[in-house]
Amino acid sequence: MKKLHFIVIIVSMFLLQACVHKIVTVPTKVAYKTTKGVVKGTVAVGKAIIPGDSDDDKKDD
Repeated sequence: MKKLHFIVIIVSMFLLQACVHKIVTVPTKVAYKTTKGVVKGTVAVGKAIIPGDSDDDKKDD
């Protein structure tokens, strides 16, 4: 009977490990994608606001 309890505990540990992995990685992926979008938007706004783009130099030639 003690062997059965030990086996159940070991199997439960492996099953819960997959759940914990999912709980940790999903919010991390969401935060990464959100931050990536914010940075891209900030760069686009910065390029639109700051004058003197490199395309102006090419037009002079």
